[in-house]
Amino acid sequence: QVQLVESGGGSVQAGGSLRLSCAASGYTLSKNCVAWFRQAPGKERERVASMRLGGMPFYVDSVKGRFTISQDNAKNTFYLQMNTLKPEDTAMYYCAAARTWYCPPEYDYWGQGTQVTVSS
Repeated sequence: QVQLVESGGGSVQAGGSLRLSCAASGYTLSKNCVAWFRQAPGKERERVASMRLGGMPFYVDSVKGRFTISQDNAKNTFYLQMNTLKPEDTAMYYCAAARTWYCPPEYDYWGQGTQVTVSS
């Protein structure tokens, strides 16, 4: 059974940093696409970042240069480092994983979500 367990959310002032973690069990990170999504109240869920085997990471334009997706295969954990946070980054953040090496439109596994709140 695949499980993704997130941690690292919280409240921070604008300009601050947070690192989200997503620990996977029953799933091999190194072989498949993983991603981070977020959803703010009243807005649609959006893919923030994703990475796949052998490819360049994807970032939504609003986070380019501020967020970095990475993974530690030894720990079977992937991360979202978020720097220079802005109030508009406030959302529930979800990690997600696919059963494919490429990043599909729909992901197969999801974490429980972690709240990120950025105050001005």
